[in-house]
Amino acid sequence: MAYGNLKAEMGRRDITIEAIAKALHIHRNSVSNKVNGPSSFSIEEAMIVKDTFFSDLDYEYLFQTEE
Repeated sequence: MAYGNLKAEMGRRDITIEAIAKALHIHRNSVSNKVNGPSSFSIEEAMIVKDTFFSDLDYEYLFQTEE
């Protein structure tokens, strides 16, 4: 399950996996697994990512999953 909208917005805003990893205090590989699948973001992680990098976007849009 990948987060296509999140990946697209990261690209538009030049936000790296490393930047998100730093904000979440986890390894970059963990973030990569969350963004690209097979893992997913916890509610707390999603809140941090949205509030830190995408405060103008809706959670539903940002974390919509692709099967």
